[in-house]
Amino acid sequence: MKGKKPFEAAATEAWEEAGVSGAAKKKPVGHYTYLKELDDGNVAPCIVDVFQIEVTEVRSGFKEQGQRVLEWVSPDEAARRVREIELKSLLVEFKPQGRKKRNRG
Repeated sequence: MKGKKPFEAAATEAWEEAGVSGAAKKKPVGHYTYLKELDDGNVAPCIVDVFQIEVTEVRSGFKEQGQRVLEWVSPDEAARRVREIELKSLLVEFKPQGRKKRNRG
């Protein structure tokens, strides 16, 4: 997305595709590759950076509502449901990173 940093684009995609918003980590947790079928029937290789988003809000009325079935599952269950081998591995190895605590004083 032009004009957006990768983690900002990830947060936008999360809203448009799943109706979730929150704080996206600036550093990707990994990446995977897949072949995307284009509207003209051609196929393009894609590399996808994956970012952790700490979800703070879930709403309806998002752009792709009705195009997907949404369900909260564990990373292990998500890994069982996806086809891309690299994404499966990323999900199985995923360890959520919490907020950094700041020292006060």
